[in-house]
Amino acid sequence: MRLRRLRASPGFRRLARETNLRPENLIAPLFVRSGSKVKKPIASMPGCFQFSADLLAQEAKTAQRLGIGGVILFGIPDKKDPLGRGAYDSNGVIQRALKAVKDAAPELPVIADLCFCEYTDHGHCGVVKKSSGGGWILDNDATLDLMMKTARSQAEAGADIIAPSAMIDGQVKTIRQALDESGHAMTPILAYAAKFASAFYGPFRDAAESPPGFGDRSSYQMDPANAREALREAALDVEEGADIVMVKPALAYLDLVYQIKRRFKMPTAAYSVSGEYAMLKAAAANGWLDEKKAALESLTSIKRAGADIILTYYAFEAAAWLEKS
Repeated sequence: MRLRRLRASPGFRRLARETNLRPENLIAPLFVRSGSKVKKPIASMPGCFQFSADLLAQEAKTAQRLGIGGVILFGIPDKKDPLGRGAYDSNGVIQRALKAVKDAAPELPVIADLCFCEYTDHGHCGVVKKSSGGGWILDNDATLDLMMKTARSQAEAGADIIAPSAMIDGQVKTIRQALDESGHAMTPILAYAAKFASAFYGPFRDAAESPPGFGDRSSYQMDPANAREALREAALDVEEGADIVMVKPALAYLDLVYQIKRRFKMPTAAYSVSGEYAMLKAAAANGWLDEKKAALESLTSIKRAGADIILTYYAFEAAAWLEKS
């Protein structure tokens, strides 16, 4: 009876609740493409869309009104090439979107994802070159040079936070240097510190139009079996100057969210990825679970594990649900 007394009513349960999920804990991923008045549905992610910058700005206003913690932007360029030049084009799709969003919702933190998979014609996260064995490898140093250009371009366009996601060695140190030298010393870095080569990214690749043209990303993203390696990756990013460290995906890696938060005691993010979202949407569409309860339970578990910041495609829906609770 002793433990059950504080479960006896909704008021008691709220009073004794240990973990509180709020809209300000959530970051909404948004996809942007060129054009105007474009709102293109993403088939594998019901409720998500590719927006043109004008409609993206309206989404940002809604996020600000709902008290959502921020948005992170992913760009779909009109043209792709081996070096992903659209990523650092001063008039690129992300650069235009950053300006539109900051004009529409100046108080809303806007994060720019920094990767090249959406911009390269081969779909990999940087510059690809032939290996000595006749295959291919990601050229780490050449990719770092392009990351410097992209970080400067994104910051100059209005990004409040830069989020390198390519899992390139030295990316945080290189971007920190580029930002400091270009007058953006106060722009934080959200590091994808432990990004795994996960099967749960499938719908995102539809949304961002970024599947690899050959091979896969397991040579630079992490093996899902490795936890100690994830801690070493996070330690390197912290040492290089990351302001926030992130685990991606979230639900299958809550043990690492917990360990990283405890070890480094710094702002910690977790990305509840497209596959996690799509599974809940599909189950709810079939009547197999209560979508609202399942989504909020999942997000609360990520917060309970230690995440201060949760990137989730449920951000708008969850914020509206929490506003009414």
